[in-house]
Amino acid sequence: MNAFSRRSLITGATAVGLLAALPASAHALSAPPAVTPDRRSFAPDEQRFAQYLMLVSPMVADMNASGFFGGGWWRSPNAPYNARVQEHVYTLAWFATQARPWNPYRGDANVLAALDAGLAHYLGLQHADGSWPEYSADQHSLAATGFGMGYLSKTNALLKRAGALRSRQAQISAALRRAMTWFLDPSNGTVWQSPLTWANQTASGLAGAALALRHDPDAVLRQWLTEAFRRLATVGQSPAGYFYEESGADTNYNFEVMLPELADAWRQTGDPNLVAMTRRYTDWLGYNLLREPDGSGWFANIAPNSRTSSKFYADVRPDPERTALNAQFVPEVPGLAAFVSGREDLAAVRAAWAASAAPVPALVKPDTSPRILTHAIYGERYPSRAERTAAIARLPYRRAHFTERRSDQGQDFLFVRRPRWYVGGYFGTRRATSLARTGLTFLWHPVAGTLVQSMNNNDHACWATVFPGQVPDSRGPQEAEFLGGEPYRFRYRTPSGSVVTEVAVGDRIVRSVRAGSAATEQIPLVVRDSDTVALDLRGLTLTRGRTVIRFDWARELEPRLRPATTITYPGRRMQILTVPHDGTFTLTVTVR
Repeated sequence: MNAFSRRSLITGATAVGLLAALPASAHALSAPPAVTPDRRSFAPDEQRFAQYLMLVSPMVADMNASGFFGGGWWRSPNAPYNARVQEHVYTLAWFATQARPWNPYRGDANVLAALDAGLAHYLGLQHADGSWPEYSADQHSLAATGFGMGYLSKTNALLKRAGALRSRQAQISAALRRAMTWFLDPSNGTVWQSPLTWANQTASGLAGAALALRHDPDAVLRQWLTEAFRRLATVGQSPAGYFYEESGADTNYNFEVMLPELADAWRQTGDPNLVAMTRRYTDWLGYNLLREPDGSGWFANIAPNSRTSSKFYADVRPDPERTALNAQFVPEVPGLAAFVSGREDLAAVRAAWAASAAPVPALVKPDTSPRILTHAIYGERYPSRAERTAAIARLPYRRAHFTERRSDQGQDFLFVRRPRWYVGGYFGTRRATSLARTGLTFLWHPVAGTLVQSMNNNDHACWATVFPGQVPDSRGPQEAEFLGGEPYRFRYRTPSGSVVTEVAVGDRIVRSVRAGSAATEQIPLVVRDSDTVALDLRGLTLTRGRTVIRFDWARELEPRLRPATTITYPGRRMQILTVPHDGTFTLTVTVR
């Protein structure tokens, strides 16, 4: 299960051995020579290392004599007390210990000296209770400790197999034991709440503990870890299916951080709770990632997102890619195959990368996550194209008719599928955070694909009724009544009753708004470069191939269409339709 033995690491009387017992202060932090990668030298599954190979020399050059990773390579604030900045010790450890034809830094004395100094600084930041700081020197940070346990355990695994920096190995082991004692304690309110505040950060610590305990077993801590996995399944995941991020859903942190951390922990332990959590989350993804019928990618239902705004995922995502580790679960959770790259498609993209004559592009500070490199330690489990196609065919909205409601902590998530439409909504007596936007959140057509995507954290690009001063009804809770029937009807309102909206979804969509004063209907349209858009006083017609969508308000008003210049997608753009009205407005959406 542990794949650190996939390739041989350096041993014997090399520079690693010479430096194995020397303290950091014995070496000047001189940068090694820079390297220009040759694309053809990299195995397909190691292309992710090419851009990171280019970072080693400038990264070491930016380190100060104490081992602090200055220069802004990774986390903010880029301050000596921020332990998260030091997570690049894993990057240096990988290049210092791995034998590859294209890696001149294996055994390099300057890299090893920088790594030793970086570890000394990192370990020196640990508090007596085992935690690490992030935003201030005296903070006991969940994130810095959780992610730190992962990077330090992986770094130590590399050093142990290489026989490198032996005195540091013992110090790292001791630091990890202190950190686990703090982190796994169920009474630690920084780590454990019900529900969790930031589930991804708690999961990261459990993954780090899993690897640390494989190398330095401890029966008591192992039992605590087993109990922690059970607890995580209870307090870390909503009954609706998402993982808690400030008590709400967040596509980026759920799909790009939390799920990979679960995969990491599962490959180390095989704990069944992690597979069960992944199955529930895969089901949630099936309602919230909208596949474009042309196969180009996926739109995310992001209006309810509590923290970030990941709008779109390409169909094939080569490294460096944050969701790569998710594919580890595919043999156990076949439905997840829909949302990762297929083997044949990924191989074609990698072959094109290797054949390109263009220089390997440099990563831009601080977009240099060492997590990308840790994804490589387990090998690859991408599904075949056929397996992926079968999983896509099983997506819930590939069915023609359903109404799905999910609720948690005063939040209601609605998904309505009818033969011509798939519509999403987010309602309730509360929002997860002030970033979330309530109301209708997306509109999808089985042939045309995504037509409307409502943004979070944006008053100008959410589907809303907007009052003067750019005050949308969606920037606040809106409680809903689910009336049922065919067409399916539901009604929602602002707490003051300033806006009441009723929606009917059937062969057509009818959205009726009653506002307490003059307002503007605002619709964020997703427009492909090949679409034709025609705006008139009574409506808007969008033609996409042979599909014609009409947004009609049945009376002459003064609509406007403007580009949302900061919101882009491959081959698409967002345009904001605004229609001022006197407070009463009915929109009918039809297709022909």
